[in-house]
Amino acid sequence: MVAGTTCLLTTAAGADVGGSAVDGFFVDDCRHLSRLVLWVPGARLRALRTDAASTVYAPETARHEDPPYAVVRRRRLEPGRLVESLTLTSYLGAAQTVEVGYEVAADFADQFELRSARTFDKSDAVRRAEVVNGRLVLSYARRGFERTTTIRASPTAQLSAGRLEWMVVVPPLASVTLEVTVSGGAVAAGGFVEDVGAAIATGTGEVAGAVKVGDAAELGEAGASSWTDTAGSPSAPQDDLNRCVRQGLADLDALCMPAPGVPGAVVPAAGAPWFLTVFGRDSLLASLFALSHRPELAAGTLRVLAAAQGRTTDDSRIEEPGKVLHEMRHGELATTGEVPYARYYGSVDATPLFLMLLAAHHEVTGDDLPAKELEQAARAAVGWMFGPGGLAAGYLRYRTDLPGLVHHCWKDSADSIVFSDGTPATGPIAVAEAQGYAYRALLGTARLATHVWGDPAWAAMLTTAAAGLRDRFARDFRLPDGFVALALDGTGTAVDAAASDAGHLLWCGLLADDWAATVADRLAGDDFFSGWGVRTLAAGQTPYHPMSYHRGGVWPHDTAIAVAGLAAAGRRAEAARIADGLLAAASFGDGRLPEVMTGLARERGYGPVPYPHSCSPQAWAAAAPLLLLSL
Repeated sequence: MVAGTTCLLTTAAGADVGGSAVDGFFVDDCRHLSRLVLWVPGARLRALRTDAASTVYAPETARHEDPPYAVVRRRRLEPGRLVESLTLTSYLGAAQTVEVGYEVAADFADQFELRSARTFDKSDAVRRAEVVNGRLVLSYARRGFERTTTIRASPTAQLSAGRLEWMVVVPPLASVTLEVTVSGGAVAAGGFVEDVGAAIATGTGEVAGAVKVGDAAELGEAGASSWTDTAGSPSAPQDDLNRCVRQGLADLDALCMPAPGVPGAVVPAAGAPWFLTVFGRDSLLASLFALSHRPELAAGTLRVLAAAQGRTTDDSRIEEPGKVLHEMRHGELATTGEVPYARYYGSVDATPLFLMLLAAHHEVTGDDLPAKELEQAARAAVGWMFGPGGLAAGYLRYRTDLPGLVHHCWKDSADSIVFSDGTPATGPIAVAEAQGYAYRALLGTARLATHVWGDPAWAAMLTTAAAGLRDRFARDFRLPDGFVALALDGTGTAVDAAASDAGHLLWCGLLADDWAATVADRLAGDDFFSGWGVRTLAAGQTPYHPMSYHRGGVWPHDTAIAVAGLAAAGRRAEAARIADGLLAAASFGDGRLPEVMTGLARERGYGPVPYPHSCSPQAWAAAAPLLLLSL
């Protein structure tokens, strides 16, 4: 379950927290509950049915003995708060007394501890458990970072450091409901949160109202008819598309978080459980895909990222003037500086994506206000793109020897940018898709310069720069077999692994028509298409691994971009075939697309094989079906 930057991970069979190392109730990257286990002394509860919001239990009995009561456990997640209710229903003709309670604990682990192999020394932490005014308060303090978890029971329960319990008298053939509320401590005020609003140029700050999830059926039906009629798909999974759109919109709504420092605005957090924060690339692409259905996401994302735009040069967080943020963290390790992500700029593509979204927002909504409000941010972003190591020297590049991530592209795992023989590429690296984003950003910004900012001379310069980038790219990135290189390494050598990034280039229009046709034919091949989606690396190459995050896994957002790219290249039948596979994959998750699936080939009668550490829900996966609707 997820609500903005709050997340609940429970055991698979039931609703307890503590069944695995990563279970927990999380608020802003901090685990506020590491254990929440329901117990009834003298009875073993058996979970009869479990879904996201409720679990039904009954005490285990002998085979021919009816259980004397049932327990329905319901949970509701709100930003910063978990509410659980227990309804005990008696099936006996006499009153019965049931002792029931929870075991509770809070380790206040940072999410970076849980998702990495690195060990952090936290022996200097101060932990307390106190009963205060009828509430159990668990607290944590270390190096100026402080958090509390407050647990309140209704009716009043017996509280101790690791337990709360009731002695409940359940009337005959009647029910009694108990409730426990767990609240996570608020994020301590920081300079960025305080400064964001002042950093944005004066404007009304108002954004368009949200389209309700209930409206998705109309969107899905209209989009499905348009797509399948023009694509000529024989399978036309209209119901799958409708379901996927509805679920995607619901997931985006759940992932929405208040935009820091921008009252009334919202921004999509990247994904649960590990990326419930502002994420430049993810928030921008998700907002771009959803632009026609959730324009308020684009408005909020643009304003927040403009406010956080780089102002100085700082290698410790890879900040540069005009550069757009990669991610923002509020957890303990970011706050204390033990990881570099409190405000981290390790992204080569967030800046052109910011410009792409700003131009697309104006084109779709016709609203001049955000473009006028953010003109200086856009000019600063273009300035960064032409700065040292940027387009003035040929391409957008990034170094691989700086703190944090090795790779600053969407395939940001350390082993993702490789040659076809498996040799890792070394930097400074120019990845292909970032050049596609830059091309589209230059053209979109040129349109804004002409139609909104009244600067035709700058528009002409940007258009000329885009044409030069297209020419250079055709010279340097075209492989001998006609496909497109994944990247250029630090020596300018083309990294020749056949990768899905080609779809991004088709989508952005960077490739000339004849080259686009060749690339599209190759991208639609079975070594790329798993039957569920497009593999990040084509099968058969030495570095290909179907269970790798970025060297063979299938990402729904990446696949949706490939579908859009194939359609733009005139390969609508191939695009429809891949779209059908993606929608079929979603049908095995009740319409929800995960962050990533394995690249294992589709087998008749079986669903897609999940990637073991996939986020779900995840923003750009949730928005992927909305991109399909736009085609």
